[in-house]
Amino acid sequence: MNIRLIQADDHRLMRQGLKSLIEKEPNMTVVGEAENGTQTVALAAKTGPHVVVMDVAMPDMNGIEATRKIVRANPGTKVVALSGHANKEFVREMLSAGASAYVLKKRAYEELARAIREVMKGKKYLSPVVARSVVDDYVELSSSTSERPAFIVLTEREREVLQQLAEGRSTKEMAGALGVSVKTVETHRRNIMEKLDLRSVAELTKYAIREGVTSIDT
Repeated sequence: MNIRLIQADDHRLMRQGLKSLIEKEPNMTVVGEAENGTQTVALAAKTGPHVVVMDVAMPDMNGIEATRKIVRANPGTKVVALSGHANKEFVREMLSAGASAYVLKKRAYEELARAIREVMKGKKYLSPVVARSVVDDYVELSSSTSERPAFIVLTEREREVLQQLAEGRSTKEMAGALGVSVKTVETHRRNIMEKLDLRSVAELTKYAIREGVTSIDT
């Protein structure tokens, strides 16, 4: 069976390096590339890949939201998360969104092909450091300091607005990107602040980074 893949990463050199790696493997073909979550969702709908190799931290729409949308639309598509972070929030939310594997970028050349083959067998795969993080997260869950986790408290659209707000986009830019009115964006921002009990963009940005909605690397 030839495994058809999409690569999603906002760094072109990273995509090129991973494409070379993947296509050296027998029966693996990269059928598309995307540089943000929005493009990835559209490309997955168009090409119907077996696997999406998904960067977690991307602009416009992060890999968590993109994963959720892709898996919801096509449960047969597997998502392999690829990240520079073993951040507990990133790992937890990617797995909750439907990712079948989580590989650290620094281990990609050793682990990515194996992760792809494992998820195609219906199995899960986690980089060893990530696996330890998942165990630690489970043990510490009851004492979590986050009283308002973004992926529970906020709606999907509110999380999209929060990400773009944290990435420095203006209200007008957000309205254009999301296809809604400026007034709607302002309403979402007000609702977000009320739900999270935060009062400034700086506080929202810190919250978004902590909760894995966006990344300082985006």
